[in-house]
Amino acid sequence: MTEFSIIAVFFVGLLGGVHCLGMCGSIVGIFSAQIPKNAVRWPFHLAYNSGRLASYAVAGVLVGAIGQAGLLLRNVVPVQHLLFALSSLMLIVLGLYLAGIWGMVRRIEQIGGILWKNIQPLTRHILPISSPFRALLLGLLLGWLPCGLVYSVLVTALASGSAQSGALIMLAFGLGTLPNLLAIGMFWESCKRWVQAPRVRMIAGLLVAGFGAYGLFKVAYTLYSYGWTGSCHVAA
Repeated sequence: MTEFSIIAVFFVGLLGGVHCLGMCGSIVGIFSAQIPKNAVRWPFHLAYNSGRLASYAVAGVLVGAIGQAGLLLRNVVPVQHLLFALSSLMLIVLGLYLAGIWGMVRRIEQIGGILWKNIQPLTRHILPISSPFRALLLGLLLGWLPCGLVYSVLVTALASGSAQSGALIMLAFGLGTLPNLLAIGMFWESCKRWVQAPRVRMIAGLLVAGFGAYGLFKVAYTLYSYGWTGSCHVAA
């Protein structure tokens, strides 16, 4: 399951540029405007995204460890399969959101606002972004920004059943988002026009939903093949 999850979440991050633009685009735009005019821009963007990926990895470790503890119940109920099914459902919901069909993801993001209210004030001590180190610190904080895309992948990290796998899954997702956010930071206006195109939104959304549908099929097929026992594992 972990191998499929790593590949799937990488493409989810890559195809989620529509969501990245809406969720983080304005933030990256403001961040870009604060970079000193005479400074080389790419070290700032690289540092910011490195901090963001580090936060994702920490979150992956935490939820992966929780999932590992949950697997102690595997002889009672197929916990891992149920979690993987939940993560696949989240991908379908997210895909429908990216395609502009269903806005359920926005409600999910509101839940994370509770944590974000405690983190957001810390960003004031980092601004203005006068050095790559400050950009790194900002990325570390903004990695916890409420995001339905991140939350759906966190469920996949939870289903991985280990802290190490959880971290790898979140890093793979973060690497998938990297081209989009770097491009947004360096070429803000051009990316904005392209990503907001209805056809691009629809294609990206349906592809993400397709990953979720395939994940549900894998779970259903595995459980059926093993007679719905709690001791089987989803094949990679």
